Amino acid sequence: MRVLLVEDDDGVANALLEALEANGHRPGRVARGADALLRHRDFDLLLLDLGLPDTDGLEVLRKIRKVARTPVVVLTARGDERSVVRGLRLGADDYLVKPVRLGELLARMDAVVRRTALVGPADRVVRVDDVAIDLEARRVTVADREVSLTTKEFDVLAALAERAGAAVSRQQLMDQVWGDAYLAVSRSLDVHLTGLRAKLGRPGLLTTIRGFGYRLGD
Repeated sequence: MRVLLVEDDDGVANALLEALEANGHRPGRVARGADALLRHRDFDLLLLDLGLPDTDGLEVLRKIRKVARTPVVVLTARGDERSVVRGLRLGADDYLVKPVRLGELLARMDAVVRRTALVGPADRVVRVDDVAIDLEARRVTVADREVSLTTKEFDVLAALAERAGAAVSRQQLMDQVWGDAYLAVSRSLDVHLTGLRAKLGRPGLLTTIRGFGYRLGD
């Protein structure tokens, strides 16, 4: 597969590139987050370091997830629990802490690609009753009528739609939409949810779970 390695350490990058090529992959490499944002669409999978010279790798991941579902495996020395949780909540398909054994890395890459291959374009449209949420096109229709949402309103709805029927905590929503629940203003989430409910006109669609968060659909 075409693999984009986002790694600023030349020694680590060269060893990984050689190993990937030896195992039949076609790797490319960039050292900056900005370059990853420009080139990610040309690859089948990203190996993303978090300690980049121009921006935090988690911010790169968040921006990629707003526009693409390219599989991303975080490969970093940052192994604290908060970083792991944030990486997975922001959309990483897997999270590996350096140093990692080559065999495990290759197996994890294959597993991620197999999982994502099972999700076709049709699966990116979430339907709850007469509400359809197209996650790729960023369009929402209610009873076949398109509803205009702000960017953040759609982001909140998409975060719930990706887990339709499941409870999603306020912290998960703020992590995914604003990038960090510790920096996001809790009141902002309330305002956007109020706007969503008013525009969708379906009172039972978004359920508040007291003391925890929200759920889309039953």
